[in-house]
Amino acid sequence: MSPDWDAATYDRVADPQTRWGAAVLDRLPLRGDETVIDAGCGTGRVTQPLLERLPDGHVVALDASPSMLDAARLRLQGDDRVRFVNANLLAFSPADVGAPVDAVFSTATFHWVLDHDRLFHNIAAALRGGGRLVAQCGARRNIDQLTNVVRGLGVERPGSWLYASVDDTVDRLGHAGYVDVDVWTNEEPTPFDTADQLRDFLEAVCLRECLVTMSRDDQRAFLDEVVERMPSRVIDYVRLNIVATRA
Repeated sequence: MSPDWDAATYDRVADPQTRWGAAVLDRLPLRGDETVIDAGCGTGRVTQPLLERLPDGHVVALDASPSMLDAARLRLQGDDRVRFVNANLLAFSPADVGAPVDAVFSTATFHWVLDHDRLFHNIAAALRGGGRLVAQCGARRNIDQLTNVVRGLGVERPGSWLYASVDDTVDRLGHAGYVDVDVWTNEEPTPFDTADQLRDFLEAVCLRECLVTMSRDDQRAFLDEVVERMPSRVIDYVRLNIVATRA
């Protein structure tokens, strides 16, 4: 099991994920009265603009990390349109989210889920017929350059992610009962102004699982070496974009 996230630090550094989330949200057509699951809501930075598009609707803010969900509750406190659910995307039931819902929205989350066949089936079970899935996550070749730098230091990133291909994702969605499927990738090189900003981001997001067994001094030395060996202060993100309809 992955350790729980440091939600406060993630919230401080997650400008890239928030930017991607805003772009993904633009792909979700809404009247304003729907019920939408934010699958992997994190600290609620993208849940907030989602709520702004649902003046007469509701959001199910779902996340497996208790600390992330606590941060989202704090950010969105007092808004009775939000239902918070602490659950794994492979394990939640339709009853947990008040299914059927009109749409499922997700950004920067699905690559942390190792079984995409089960993931898409589980989401389909929560969607009404004609409901939409609009999502983005890490794609094949995501952060390859960074991973190679880490490997050059004799460290393998723990394998708790799945960077899927377009073809595999199209097949999985079809088998799970989706139609009008559109899947594509785009490169999203993400620069950082300073070495400290890059180091903080790597610690909180990309390399957090690498650091779990290290002492604090070893963590600092390792992160310094990674930043030093990177060709530039740019993380080579590649995103997998998903738009599909529940049949």
